[in-house]
Amino acid sequence: MGPQRDQPSTRDQPSTAPPPPPRLSIVVPAFNEAGRLQRTLPRLIAYGRALGEPVEIIVVDDGSADGTGAVVRQLGKGCEFVVLLQSARNRGKGASVRRGVLAARGDHVLFTDADLSAPIEEAAKLRGALGGAEVAIGSRRIGGADVQVRQPPLRGLAGRLFSRVVALVLLPGIRDTQCGFKAFRRAAAQEVFARQRLDGFGFDVEILWLARRLGYRIAEVPIVWRDDPRTHVRLLRDSGGMLLDLVRVRLNAWAGRYALPPDRPGPPGDSGSGR
Repeated sequence: MGPQRDQPSTRDQPSTAPPPPPRLSIVVPAFNEAGRLQRTLPRLIAYGRALGEPVEIIVVDDGSADGTGAVVRQLGKGCEFVVLLQSARNRGKGASVRRGVLAARGDHVLFTDADLSAPIEEAAKLRGALGGAEVAIGSRRIGGADVQVRQPPLRGLAGRLFSRVVALVLLPGIRDTQCGFKAFRRAAAQEVFARQRLDGFGFDVEILWLARRLGYRIAEVPIVWRDDPRTHVRLLRDSGGMLLDLVRVRLNAWAGRYALPPDRPGPPGDSGSGR
C-alpha cells in the first residue's frame, strides 16, 4: 500500500525517476465499511492493475469504528497505488469525498461508493464523456440505464421525489443527482470541491450546482446499477436533512460563502442532461 497521504513515507526511496502522476484517481468514502471493502477493494485493485495507465485509489476512512482502516492497510499491502486517509471522527460523506478529491492527483477524478453498486468498469463511460464535458455523472434515470437490482420501493419513491424537487429549485434538466458515481476533470474538481460546504448526503446537489454555476458542462451518462440494500442512508432523517441542504445551498450563495466569480457565464447546455 502507498503511504498515508498525511504522513511521510517510511519506505526507502529508490534512486530511479519517480513514477508518473496518475491518469485516474478513484476516491472511495468509507464509514464502517470493513465488510464491504473486504469484497470490493480487491476488485478496485484488480481494475487498477489491468487499466494500463497510472492510477491511484484513495480510501477516506470517515472515523469508522469497525476496523475499516485496518482492512484497507491489509488489502493494500504491496499495492503502491492504494492510499488511506483517516479522520479522527465521523464528519459525513460529503466531507470524506471532498477530502479525497482535493488530495487526488489524477487527470480524471472519480468517486464511487464502497459497495460498487455501479461496477467500477462503468468508469470508462464517464471518462469517455469527459472528452466533451468537465463533469460526468452516472445516472439510473435516463434512457440506456441498466438497473439490474432496484432500490426498495419506498427508497426509490423518495429518491424520485427528491430529484423532482431538486430539478425544480436548483438543477433543471438533471434526472439523477444522487447517484454515487461521478467523475471530473481535475481542474474542475479542484475548483468545485474547494468551494463545497455541505458535509452530509446533500453534497451531491451542491457540487453539481457549483459546477453549473462555474460554467462547467455536465454530462449525465446511463450506467449499470445494482442496488445494495445495506445502506447508511436513514430514509426519514436523511431525506429531511437533504431537503434542508437545498435551502443551505441557496443561503450560502446569497451570503457569498462560495466565492463565485460574478461574471463567469453559465454553460450553453449540459451534454446528456436534457437542458
